[in-house]
Amino acid sequence: MGKVLVIRGGAIGDFILTLPTIALLRDGLPGARVEVLGYRPVIDLAVAGGHADAVRSIEHGPLAGFFARGGDLDPGWCAYFAGFDVVVSYLYDPEGIFRTNLERAGVETLLEGIAKVDPATGVHASRQLGRAVEPLALFLEDPAPRLSLPGGAEGVGRVAIHPGSGGAAKNWRLGDWVRLGRAISDACGPPGILLVTGEAEEGKHAEVGAAWAAAGVDFTQAHHWPLPRLGAALGRCRLFLGHDSGISHLAAAAGAPCLLLFGPTDPEVWAPADSGTEVLRSPSGRMGDIRYREVAARVARRLGVELPRL
Repeated sequence: MGKVLVIRGGAIGDFILTLPTIALLRDGLPGARVEVLGYRPVIDLAVAGGHADAVRSIEHGPLAGFFARGGDLDPGWCAYFAGFDVVVSYLYDPEGIFRTNLERAGVETLLEGIAKVDPATGVHASRQLGRAVEPLALFLEDPAPRLSLPGGAEGVGRVAIHPGSGGAAKNWRLGDWVRLGRAISDACGPPGILLVTGEAEEGKHAEVGAAWAAAGVDFTQAHHWPLPRLGAALGRCRLFLGHDSGISHLAAAAGAPCLLLFGPTDPEVWAPADSGTEVLRSPSGRMGDIRYREVAARVARRLGVELPRL
């Protein structure tokens, strides 16, 4: 098999959960060239991590015709799609408009995966996404994404904390994160905390950083770092602390030991599947019911230190 294209939209976590399938295509089809079409800069992780040969942005005006019934199809994009032996698409296409236009463009083998993971099944998200390539006799055995990213010296010796996520209901109290960060920096000393902020904290990152500074936390703020740089740094941290978020999936895939706080979402479906990830879930599903004392005890155990009581 010569060339395979994976079309994947979605945010950071959605894409990283698809990486095991992309890796399976790479490993299961020896010699195949694997490319990814999706949203940059998220898809750049596929090349940086060695899972894809090339990526291309889906945000390109001439592609519009492929999403319209009977649309005018750009010749350049027609030639691009027709150049693949297999196209795997995770785009939402309930009326088959995109499928029909790909077929008009010359695509002969199109495999369609789910556009949205179904949490009601209780099946891990990566496994649900992996079913798309089963017609190629490829079956996903390992649902844990892995990214080997160069660099990362910025993370060595640090504890990384990402106090945000894509939804407020999934976030622990910021005040407790600040308190915990202060305790960790006091107990562990330099090089301090790596405080991660990005899209989830857009417009509030200065406020978040100011709260940590006012509490006397020794930290470096990693705000909107390019994902390969951030992933490399997280992968070399002593510990990553966060929620159910795309950044948590990035940290786990890059090799960071993780302690993640979960509330309303099911970790059986959404938590990173690697053995280095520990989940603390609120029994009520409400993040506010996770006690600081319990989180601090688990962090102290993972770091092998005694945290001061603040």
